[in-house]
Amino acid sequence: MSVAPLLAVDGLEKRFRVRKAGGEKAELTAVNDVSFSIGRGEILGLVGESGSGKTTVGRTVLRVLEPTAGQIRLDGADITRLTPRALRPYR
Repeated sequence: MSVAPLLAVDGLEKRFRVRKAGGEKAELTAVNDVSFSIGRGEILGLVGESGSGKTTVGRTVLRVLEPTAGQIRLDGADITRLTPRALRPYR
C-alpha cells in the first residue's frame, strides 16, 4: 500500500517581470520545472549555487510568492491556487 507524500511539488515554475536597462520589459525565469515529494518523517535538502533559485523554490512552495506554473499538494490537497484566506488553515 502506497502512502501519499506529505508535500508534492510537480513542474513548479516562477518567472518575474523585470525592466532591462533602457526601460525594456523582460521576463526572468527564476525556477523552471522543479518537481519533488517529501513523505512524512522525511527531510529534503535543497542544494545549489548562489542565485540558482533555492530561496525562490521555498518561498513559492510556501505561497509567499505565487507560482507561475506547476502544482503544489500538501497532504493531498492542491494548494497551488488557493486564495490567501483559503490558504490560512494550511499555514
